[in-house]
Amino acid sequence: MVPTMRAAVVTGAGSGLGRAIALELGRRLYRVHATDLDGDAAARTATEIGVDAESSALDVRDEAACRALADKVAADGPLELWVNNAGVFFSGPPWEQSAEQRQTMMDVNATGLINGTLAALAPMRAAGRGHIVNVVSLAGIVAAPGEVAYSASKHAAMAFTLGTAFDLRRAGVRGVQLSAVCPDGIWTPMLEDKLGDPDSAASFSGRLLTPDEVAREVGKLTERPRPILIVPRWRGPQLRFLDMFPRLGLRLVPLIMWDARRRQRSYRKRIEAGKWPKKPSP
Repeated sequence: MVPTMRAAVVTGAGSGLGRAIALELGRRLYRVHATDLDGDAAARTATEIGVDAESSALDVRDEAACRALADKVAADGPLELWVNNAGVFFSGPPWEQSAEQRQTMMDVNATGLINGTLAALAPMRAAGRGHIVNVVSLAGIVAAPGEVAYSASKHAAMAFTLGTAFDLRRAGVRGVQLSAVCPDGIWTPMLEDKLGDPDSAASFSGRLLTPDEVAREVGKLTERPRPILIVPRWRGPQLRFLDMFPRLGLRLVPLIMWDARRRQRSYRKRIEAGKWPKKPSP
């Protein structure tokens, strides 16, 4: 008898980090259902994964659609993993952003993540097991200058993830795990047009990551769940220190952003020269 493959849903899997996570899970023998607002992009990811992978268009802002997908996937086999990766990003001071931009970030990054989490929880709680991985960001730990409304949506995502984990334990549910993944800036389509944008400099202030790097860490997380995964790990204590001392942070903002802009310009030169990211050896 062939054992039933573990089912995994990945939102925002049409490109960038979501695509990389979906491919990583496929290599780990999950039966991946790739979703994206762009259904064609999700289908291309499923084709790359190969046999047993499926795809569909999904707007994470639609709670009923998220629940219907969770029920459909669970009906075909145990829903073991749900990765809430879909997200949007607009930079700039909040007073310069449109109401539509601010609302879209809250709707997708926070409400969309909540919809996906609750959709996955229904079959997982019934089965007594499962793992929900919520891709948050380091912006969910510290308020990033130039990315404040985005940070607000990610703070909400972080609070919901950890708070729901606490409530599951309070309800006596121990077989369902929740994890918040908080990576540094990732070189995805979300940042590819931001190399010259001073408001986005905070995303370049640490070590710019590749989608494959973060996807591998998510893969490891599925083996050993933990409440928070920070990539790279050293960035957590650094940013939490600033968060603990906001008056110090206010004084350091000019220096922090000067250094962030310096790093942003450095990455721009390396990327435009083809020196980063390094191509894998044949």
